[in-house]
Amino acid sequence: MSRSLSPLDLWLTSLDRALRTVTSSVHAAQSAPVTDGAAAAQAQPLSDEERRQAGALMRVNHVGEVCAQALYQAQALTARSPALREQMAQAAREEIDHLAWTQQRLDELSSRPSLLNPLWYAGAFGIGLLAGRLGDRVSLGFVVETERQVEQHLASHLQRLPDGDVASRAIVKQMKEDEARHADTALAAGGMELPAPVRGLMRVAAKVMTTTAHYI
Repeated sequence: MSRSLSPLDLWLTSLDRALRTVTSSVHAAQSAPVTDGAAAAQAQPLSDEERRQAGALMRVNHVGEVCAQALYQAQALTARSPALREQMAQAAREEIDHLAWTQQRLDELSSRPSLLNPLWYAGAFGIGLLAGRLGDRVSLGFVVETERQVEQHLASHLQRLPDGDVASRAIVKQMKEDEARHADTALAAGGMELPAPVRGLMRVAAKVMTTTAHYI
C-alpha cells in the first residue's frame, strides 16, 4: 500500500527536481513532436544568422519551462487540498517533456541554455510559494494567467522563428497547445481571475525575463 509523502519527503523531492531542472538532467516521456509532411517539405538548411535567432528563441522557451517547473513544484508544496497538489504535480510532469524538447533543440542548433537558469528557477519558485500561500483559488488563477501569457508568447515565436526551422516550429506549436490545455484545466478547477495590476506586473516580469534570456 502506498503512503502519503511527509512534508520532508515533498521538500526533498522538490529539491531533487530543482537540481535536475537547472542542470538539464531531465528526460522526456514522449518524443519531440514530428514535423508533418507538408511542413517537412519546407525544411531547409539554416543560415548562421537564422540558427542564432532560432537558438535565442528556443533558449527563451527553455527558460520558460525552467520557470514552469519551479512554479508547479512550489504550488504543489503549498496546495491545501490533495487533489490540487496532485494536479500541480501532474502538470509539472507534463511540462518536463517541454523542458527536454527545448533542451534537445538547443543542442541541435549548437546553442545553450540560459546561464541564469538557477536564478530564474529560484525567482519562479518564490512566486509559486507566494501564490500557493494565498489559497488554492488564487494559486489556480495564477496558473491560468501564467499559461495564457505563455500561450501568447509562444504564438509570437511561431511568427519569429525562421521559416525553414520546421523542427522548432513543431515543438513550439505542441507546447502552445499544451499550455492552453493547462490553463483550461486550472480554470475548470476553480481558478479565479487575478486583478488587472497583478496581471500587468506578471507581464512586466515576463518581459524582463524573456529579454534577458534571449542573450544570456
